[in-house]
Amino acid sequence: MLVKFGSTVTPAYLRECHFLAAARFLASSAYVDPAHSRDPSITTTPENIPPELREELESALRVDQAGELAANWIYKGQHDLLGRDPATGPLIQEMWNQEKKHLAVMNKMQIQHRVRPTLLWEVARLGGYGLGAITALMGREAAMACTEAVETVIGEHYDDQLKAFERLPSDHPSVPLLKEVIKEFRDDELEHLEIAVENDSQKAPAHALLSTVVGAGCKVAIELCKRF
Repeated sequence: MLVKFGSTVTPAYLRECHFLAAARFLASSAYVDPAHSRDPSITTTPENIPPELREELESALRVDQAGELAANWIYKGQHDLLGRDPATGPLIQEMWNQEKKHLAVMNKMQIQHRVRPTLLWEVARLGGYGLGAITALMGREAAMACTEAVETVIGEHYDDQLKAFERLPSDHPSVPLLKEVIKEFRDDELEHLEIAVENDSQKAPAHALLSTVVGAGCKVAIELCKRF
């Protein structure tokens, strides 16, 4: 089930996404379970595909890895400042823990599919921490507004990737797993969006401006990491 961005994303829809994600087997487990360490689905990559498809696959995974890196540092920046808050600290920690897993899996997928990491690795790390820390300094509502804006863009981005991955050869063992991992991570990000909205993200000072600036920055970062 894919969200139609541009339409209203309701809390009920997001809860349903979370329920479906929890109910199904977590595809990412294949990358952390030693029992699957030699499975072709996590050790091989499609070889005989057109150059444009190979480039699309590599740019997608390069962006995903960089995005998960930045997300980790956003939450670290927020946690460093709000971690002791009894209400906000545990929420940030919960979302951060999921992002840590996302990054660990993306690091393995980057090696599996022989993808060059972004040249902007340090920019993503420092920019992510700075964004997290600055919004946390603005208050818990602004921190949640940051999460809302980031996860809205990332959810849309993962949906676009799933459509693009339909062109990959479905008979290769890595492709079905790749799609399921992206679906799982998309649903996690939408859960984070729901958490932010339910915890007063839209009460942040200058919410519309903050969301626009953060969202635009995310989109620029995605395009840069595709190329560099």
